[in-house]
Amino acid sequence: MKTAVVILNWNTEGFLRDFLPGLLRSVAKVEGAEVVVADNASTDGSIKVMSEEFPQVKTLLFEKNLGFTGGYNRAFRELRDTDRPEYFLLINSDIEVTEDWLGPLVEWMDSHPDCGACAPKLHSWQERDKFEYAGAAGGYIDRFGYPFCRGRIMKHLEEDHGQYDSPADVFWATGACLMVRSRVFESLGGLDERFFAHMEEIDLCWRMQLEGWKVTVVPQSVVYHVGGGTLPATSPFKLYLNYRNNLLMLCNNLAKTYALKMSRSGMNAEDAAEKGLRKAGRLIFQRKCLDGLSAIVYLMTFRWDCFKAVLKAHKDCNSLRTDISKEDMKGYLGRVRKSAEVKGIYRRWIVLQSLIDGRDTAKGIKEKDFYKI
Repeated sequence: MKTAVVILNWNTEGFLRDFLPGLLRSVAKVEGAEVVVADNASTDGSIKVMSEEFPQVKTLLFEKNLGFTGGYNRAFRELRDTDRPEYFLLINSDIEVTEDWLGPLVEWMDSHPDCGACAPKLHSWQERDKFEYAGAAGGYIDRFGYPFCRGRIMKHLEEDHGQYDSPADVFWATGACLMVRSRVFESLGGLDERFFAHMEEIDLCWRMQLEGWKVTVVPQSVVYHVGGGTLPATSPFKLYLNYRNNLLMLCNNLAKTYALKMSRSGMNAEDAAEKGLRKAGRLIFQRKCLDGLSAIVYLMTFRWDCFKAVLKAHKDCNSLRTDISKEDMKGYLGRVRKSAEVKGIYRRWIVLQSLIDGRDTAKGIKEKDFYKI
């Protein structure tokens, strides 16, 4: 097997019935590609659907819900040991694919050995001419770590008029449909299982770039995403995961990114490591303050569950975070300083900019608007 197209399923029997047949037809057109369904201990009729309606599809059954991160890591380990795929493609069960979506992704990875991950354009299943919230045409983050996309800023979604139809290196690509090079996925330890779900793909893409790999959107491939298939947007648990995981992501990667930038400017490794750690600590504190302001808004608008979700997110992040030492940072800089390049960190705070000047599209953002790292 060259390409393992893996659905991680949890209680989505309806989506399997609706979208799996089209996925199977499209994947059959690509040599060496195969669909696998990994089930996270579903309690609905998903297993019955697979055994009775899709008996030809390889199905991995897990004994409990391992989350998005644990489920995909487990699926990767099992497929690595038995099928040894070159490419590992994560795809949500609520994705409707087009006939020729997979070929361009495989071709891109084959012809670009420096690419660690690539993804299609993501359109809304409900409004098919618009981009979809979860990934649109590839994503960036702003100076405080808030993610946004080409095709989506805050809750505003652009119509696709071909404005992002050239392949582009981005900061992150959506985990709703993401192809990764298996050896890169393995070398990075896969997805960070502390995340459980949400923003784990942004963290993975950031770690890839810090190791010298590119993340690319290949717009010749298009899929349609229903969205909200597992957790609705109003879920306090989803809010908790987003706040907690965004901070974990910054703790994982921000100090390395700052130190890399400083070392590129000519600073020696020891000073770059020390200043990178200090600067990251200051920004993470500022980000926590911004989160605190949003918690106050939740409190003042009587959204108690949301208020408690932010507080719990900060508490749990503090207990889960693992900070890199100065010595480890120096070792990292000595190993990758010349090869790593991080693209897509926006110089401004996209939330405030959107509120003040009404920015609702990434189309006008230029290369000079991003940090050069």
